[in-house]
Amino acid sequence: MTPRWWAVLTLGGLAVALLAVALLTIPWQRPPAPRADQVAALATLPGEQVERAREFRATLRPSTWGGLALGLVLALLLGLTPLGARLVELCGRPFGDHWVAQALLGGFAVVFLADLLTLPIGAWRHTVLVRYGLSTQGWGGWAADLLKSYAVSAVIGGLVLLGFYTLTRLAPQWWWAFGAAGAAVLVVLLSFVLPVLVEPVFNRFTPMADGPLRTELMHLAARDGVPVKEVLVADASRRTRAVNAYVSGFGPTRRIVVYDTLLEEATPAEVASVAAHELGHAADNDVFTGTLLGALGAAAAVVALYLLGSWTGVLRAAGVDSIGEPRAIALVIAVATVAGLVSSPVQAFVSRRIEARADAHALALTGDAATFESMQARLSTVNLGDPDPPRWEYLYGATHPSTVERMAAARAYDRGER
Repeated sequence: MTPRWWAVLTLGGLAVALLAVALLTIPWQRPPAPRADQVAALATLPGEQVERAREFRATLRPSTWGGLALGLVLALLLGLTPLGARLVELCGRPFGDHWVAQALLGGFAVVFLADLLTLPIGAWRHTVLVRYGLSTQGWGGWAADLLKSYAVSAVIGGLVLLGFYTLTRLAPQWWWAFGAAGAAVLVVLLSFVLPVLVEPVFNRFTPMADGPLRTELMHLAARDGVPVKEVLVADASRRTRAVNAYVSGFGPTRRIVVYDTLLEEATPAEVASVAAHELGHAADNDVFTGTLLGALGAAAAVVALYLLGSWTGVLRAAGVDSIGEPRAIALVIAVATVAGLVSSPVQAFVSRRIEARADAHALALTGDAATFESMQARLSTVNLGDPDPPRWEYLYGATHPSTVERMAAARAYDRGER
């Protein structure tokens, strides 16, 4: 068989594996959250706070959807016309059109151009966050975080570009096979590396002082059968008033991380409720599941990209001869952008199911539905979340159940409904 037919068979196998893992690991049924309870829960929230949150979200909405639209237009303009290929050529010309210069500098140029053109949207969003009191950052801190994000993306992106175009040169017929394996390994590696190496770039973490709350969180983890090395406090308050907590790392590196803002805003019982939700992700191996799905998805994407490379009409529009050459970087980014936008509703649906299961886990672990409900109300109020967002927006991109759904789930749990 030809490499193309092997690629077709491989893509089919990866699709079957992805579907099997999804069917076996994703909680397709969610705990009950009756709409009547949602309406009742919404009525308990302070009306002026709900209106302020909805006003805030409505103010951000044009930038959210405008940013997505602008990013898509730019990606298609650069990827489906010769403009992207010419930009890559210009970057490589001072270096004798060497493929490494085209891959690295050309790739950075394509991404940087898109980031530069969408930068005003990001800056405007920051002004909105400051105006509503959610952001505590000045422009200096905002710019510093932006540069840090660019630096991290440049390191990871540079390694990916070098690896990808090295493979396309060394194995022009079979790069898809090595690339698929490499993409899967990279996803797994980043799952381990990012929490340890990247998180400290953006936040400082200090061990939580000994006391009743730390003891309760460690006891909660032990009772849940989730080994935790440490409880850390992140200095989130230097950039935001938003509250949050999460469980990070694997095995011996696993730790509970609590925002300092959460400690300021919430009661100890509410902090424990949030931690119980996050422990649910660890107990149900959600990070492992997400990593496995991500690895299979990344491998399938590489193979699909190879098969797309035989579509001469697309190559002709982009002004390139092969999707495996550096001049096609913009085309690759355009394909990834479209795939990301199309797959967002599916990813959001899966995420909501997983988060709902973690909510049920927290309720079972703490047995305190009232505190869980009060914590969800506090999260919505402090984070300026719309407790009952528009349905179309919810279905497209909401990664968590809505506040009223979570409050309703707590009420149903309290009645013994599972």
